[in-house]
Amino acid sequence: MSSTAPSTAGPVVAVLGTGTIGAPMARNLARAGFTVRAWNRTRTKAEPLAADGVTVADSPSDAARDADVVVTVLPDGPRTLDVVQEATPKPGTVWVQSGTVGEGIDELAEYAARAGLLLVDAPVLGTRQPAEQGTLTVLAAGADTTRASAQPLFDAIGSRTLWVGDGRPGAASRLKLALNSWVLALTTGVGEALALAHGLGVDANDLVAAITGGPLDSGYFQTKSAAIRGDDYTPSFSVDNAAKDAGLVLAAAERAGIRVDAVAAARDRFQRASEQGHGEEDMAATYFASFPDA
Repeated sequence: MSSTAPSTAGPVVAVLGTGTIGAPMARNLARAGFTVRAWNRTRTKAEPLAADGVTVADSPSDAARDADVVVTVLPDGPRTLDVVQEATPKPGTVWVQSGTVGEGIDELAEYAARAGLLLVDAPVLGTRQPAEQGTLTVLAAGADTTRASAQPLFDAIGSRTLWVGDGRPGAASRLKLALNSWVLALTTGVGEALALAHGLGVDANDLVAAITGGPLDSGYFQTKSAAIRGDDYTPSFSVDNAAKDAGLVLAAAERAGIRVDAVAAARDRFQRASEQGHGEEDMAATYFASFPDA
């Protein structure tokens, strides 16, 4: 049986997948006045949302029944397709796909066309904190006719929406792959620089001080270096998810005939850190991959 909490009247939105990004998205949608139903395969991850006015559903089909919009926030294309097929939204439903699925978006678009769903390809930039604050950047691609339905959702979960492409789903997911290659490079660079400093007997604070305020500085560098120096790997985005995303980038690059050597090296580091026991920690824990005995 579903757990029902009071919710304000508004368009009905089903959120399928309430992990690090999906849960705060559901919460912010409810706060913005949408009627939200949420489902997660591990139900305990969804249940706290009831306190925020979200109805916790027992199954994808319970969540999606008569919904105006279905939002999927799942780890990859195959799982997203399985869940949407199980949910069976009615034809004409707007389907907002917000997971990082890589070129798996093409198979999802084919299914949407067969099922009569109006697919908006909308992966997001940002991790736990911007998701909780409703300041994600939404990368969106879809037909002009779906924008009016999707944009109010994006305004509730993000501070910026970038519509890309020619109106067909796919452009946003491919842009996300290119952006993720940059995130992987930055994270690997921070971890390796601090690990090398440690190995050379250099004070990590001196390394950070030398970068701070200069052309090499960035908010991302400050956040990840602080996590490593403070030994705080509370996950905003996990090592295992980073390894998964690196794999998606590599697969797409191979199909495009492009070498992305840094991404291949980053995937190896994330996999090594996961094998060392850091898979569910923040991706900054790639730092440990520099130490054979970590």
